[in-house]
Amino acid sequence: MPDAGNDAGPFIILPWPVGADDDHLYLAVNVSEETVLLERDPVLCVEPGDLVIAAARRPGLLPRGGQLALFRVPFSLLDASAADLRGIPHTHLSGRSGLASLVSQFLTALARMPRHQHLTGSRRLALNTADLVALLVGEVLHKRGAESGGGSHDMLTRIQRHIEQNLMDPNLSPESIARAHHISVRYLHKLFQSGDTTVSGWIRQCRLDACRVELRRRRRTVAAVAQNWGFASPSHFSRLFRQTYGITPTQWQAAATSDS
Repeated sequence: MPDAGNDAGPFIILPWPVGADDDHLYLAVNVSEETVLLERDPVLCVEPGDLVIAAARRPGLLPRGGQLALFRVPFSLLDASAADLRGIPHTHLSGRSGLASLVSQFLTALARMPRHQHLTGSRRLALNTADLVALLVGEVLHKRGAESGGGSHDMLTRIQRHIEQNLMDPNLSPESIARAHHISVRYLHKLFQSGDTTVSGWIRQCRLDACRVELRRRRRTVAAVAQNWGFASPSHFSRLFRQTYGITPTQWQAAATSDS
């Protein structure tokens, strides 16, 4: 697969906001009326409407005569951690029912639009596409976590969910999290070390991700959004945001909410 930028290769490219051209999740949807065979081991039979998603940079999705529509969506728009997204293997989803069916129908319609309509339309089309794909990815990640099992994994999942539900609490800390789950702070740190991160780093990244989503969905001041998600200092928040995403919160909000 070509991987030389937003205008290269067979991918259907939407007008993503500035600063959203980082790692990508790859999706393929069978837009034909025939079964498509992907040369994998074993061979993968993709029925009409089925989807295949993968986080690999070169996912091995082989288009044949335009039967597969290929998309790539920036990690930064999927409301999940990059670590979780990178861990997604090739996943084949039936397009016959459920959320996968809805996503399949939407992407199929998008694939059949003339290219110039993608480029001249609003960025909101791209953001709405990312939101829909994010729901599907969240469902895949949840199922994958449930199947993996394991006591420490389950505990870490519960803790991460607790953090996500309490991000607005300015007193959220390793100590408060450990107390809430009846474990030691030392064990809490050990759980997060297994995922190559820290408790504070996870909290900070979750808050930054939440701020980024809110900044592109609601017209609020940067200071108000920062305070709402537990950042005491707007200037400190702006520095962290720029260090993480490469642009300032103001630049992100302007790019994400403006029409193409």
